[in-house]
Amino acid sequence: MINVTKTYLGNLDKFKAYVEQIYASGWITNHGPFVTELEERLQDYFGVRHVILTNNGTIALQVAYRALGVTGSAVTTPFSFVATSSTLQWESIRPRFADIDPRTWNLDPARIEASLAPDTTAIVATHVFGNPCAVEEIQAVAQRNQLKVIYDGAHAFGSRYRDRSVLAWGDATTLSFHATKLFHTIEGGAIVTSDDDLAKQIRLMCNFGIAGVDQIVGLGINAKLNEFSAAMGLCVLDEIDSILAQREEIAARYTAALSGYYDLQATESYARLNNSYYPIGLRDEAQVLRVRTALNEIGVNPRRYFYPSLDTLDYLAPQVPQVLSRELSQRILCLPLYPGLPQEIQRAVIEVLLLESGRVAVAV
Repeated sequence: MINVTKTYLGNLDKFKAYVEQIYASGWITNHGPFVTELEERLQDYFGVRHVILTNNGTIALQVAYRALGVTGSAVTTPFSFVATSSTLQWESIRPRFADIDPRTWNLDPARIEASLAPDTTAIVATHVFGNPCAVEEIQAVAQRNQLKVIYDGAHAFGSRYRDRSVLAWGDATTLSFHATKLFHTIEGGAIVTSDDDLAKQIRLMCNFGIAGVDQIVGLGINAKLNEFSAAMGLCVLDEIDSILAQREEIAARYTAALSGYYDLQATESYARLNNSYYPIGLRDEAQVLRVRTALNEIGVNPRRYFYPSLDTLDYLAPQVPQVLSRELSQRILCLPLYPGLPQEIQRAVIEVLLLESGRVAVAV
């Protein structure tokens, strides 16, 4: 079965060489040399001051909330992976949803202030499918209301905004380096910030609050990344330019064939998408289910991503219905996109979609 994505494993010989060094040193966790090297290389790659690696993207969000002192409630998007809101609820921070921009599918800055409450302390926005949010408008809202800004950048590795990494915006941005992501460390994540004091605090919190031998300076948790995961990250990072280029080529073929027949996510002219996913908006849920069945029959497994809209989850009720997010989540479908995707498979996917749209000819 061809899935939406496929884990990119990188060069096996290079990974084996890293593993041999780990075996030789016996240093497998607790801020080892490969973790340090990967953090430094990612800082250079993104052009940011601090990248703190974590053992997954979910704990990265939770640590970021605590480090920034987020309490009460936070305004967030209903159109995202469930971790964006579940981490808030887990930390006893009440998610307050604001609806999405129907073009970009990101949190709409114009709708944030209507969702604020007296206890709101933060905005938590997602760069949906790696599409950069309207970060300047969100920052303006935050400044007017004295709010922290945390971005869920799980999909945003390599995305750019006004010629620099979109990860540089906000008080902090979190990343997921899960095996399904275009850059991964098998399991892992990171927190990005330009605030030196905040970075120091985050590092302490990720290591149980331990500042040194016999010195515990505050509350913490175990969020550390191990050396084997960091080694995989170093291997993948070596090939990241090729990964992004292949994704761009595959996405361009989809766009050339499907534009005008299905709704495609809009990207602002000054933003650059990383093509982490290829989502399309179909007419309605019935068409989504029909297309998914047709693709399953040819061995392709698309994903209804993101579905359902997070404002419909029982454990977050009651919520004000977010109409645009609910409508989009009913008709969204992500198509296969990953380096090495066979062109004949992509052609078959496109043919199914064009036949569904009423068009017969396929030119890819």
